[in-house]
Amino acid sequence: MSAAAPDEVRPFPWRELMALFIGERRMAPADFWALTLPEIQAVLGPPAPGGTRRGDLARLMERFPDA
Repeated sequence: MSAAAPDEVRPFPWRELMALFIGERRMAPADFWALTLPEIQAVLGPPAPGGTRRGDLARLMERFPDA
């Protein structure tokens, strides 16, 4: 999975994840679709260093307001 530019919005990499879990790791499709995002993250390992940037957080807060 390629790294995105800091302000670039990318679709979720379903195709790559299916290739990894179903293709390379031979997981049954039903088991793949039953995984939670934290379970997928646990298999993939820790996220890249850097965390969420201020601009990313502002865009997320605008897109998904609490109120």
